[in-house]
Amino acid sequence: MKQPLCILLFVIMIAVLAGCGKANDTAPSEATRDTVSVTEKPTVATEAPTQAATVAATQVPATQAPATAAPQPDDPQPQVEEAQQEKVLEMKIAGTPVTVAWEDNEAVAALKEYCRDQILTIPLSMYGGFEQVGSIGTNLPQNDVQTTTQSGDIVLYSGNQFVVFYGSNSWAYTRLGHITDKSQDELTSLLSNGDVSITLEY
Repeated sequence: MKQPLCILLFVIMIAVLAGCGKANDTAPSEATRDTVSVTEKPTVATEAPTQAATVAATQVPATQAPATAAPQPDDPQPQVEEAQQEKVLEMKIAGTPVTVAWEDNEAVAALKEYCRDQILTIPLSMYGGFEQVGSIGTNLPQNDVQTTTQSGDIVLYSGNQFVVFYGSNSWAYTRLGHITDKSQDELTSLLSNGDVSITLEY
């Protein structure tokens, strides 16, 4: 009896050991699957941000070119200054231009207005050996003051007479201006050799 019992126990031990061996073989396999699943999860996690970054990159609007300033027109300042430049009442004696410092009064303002749309020509006649005088053709505002004239003085006499002096006289006149670029000798040469005409242009 002892021998068969020992054989039975031996067979049972072999069976138990075989079962343990199978259990050990199964455990590493499951552990391996767990390891694979664990390693696969980070792969998915790392792929998601990459895809999101790719989508975000495609959605970023293209860099816009810097706005180009509209071309500015040429500086209009010179034209404005030219338009605002004050007109000058120009005078010629027998075709010779002379520079006149005009008075700032009502008579000169009216004379400029009278010459605005025309070149005014005034025939002058010698008088008294010291002046040339002629009719303007219209009456200007008077502001007569007793005056002792000098060579180059221009005055209004009797409201409608234009007088240019190359000598001296004392009378009540409205001052119009003074010729500044001619000496007494030059004015005498221009005015003392017979009747002349003057032109005024504004």
